[in-house]
Amino acid sequence: MLKVMVVDDAAFMRISIKNMLTKNGFEVVGEAENGAVAIEKYTQLKPDVVTMDITMPEMGGLEALKIIMGMDSAAKIIMVSAMGQEAMVRDAVLSGAKGFIVKPFKEEGLLSALKKFQA
Repeated sequence: MLKVMVVDDAAFMRISIKNMLTKNGFEVVGEAENGAVAIEKYTQLKPDVVTMDITMPEMGGLEALKIIMGMDSAAKIIMVSAMGQEAMVRDAVLSGAKGFIVKPFKEEGLLSALKKFQA
């Protein structure tokens, strides 16, 4: 079972992603509301995969991605972005993101992005 950490500044989005994942057999080990908290929790929780929103207050997803990848080059981070953020998505992939999901997304899109990390 994959351990997932959900990072998004919107509580409803974290709840929505968590519900989709838990009912499909994933274990949500933690949540974070911004990139700074995500970095702290990543080191504590050591999740298998992270879903990371791009636009968040305090520290955005791109900056957090780069810091986490610097700490753990094997980190598996999937960026979650709103429509129209293609340049940011490109930057994220070049910085080590293993995939991305565009909001609004369907459950199948989220699951297929994560299932590629299951053994």
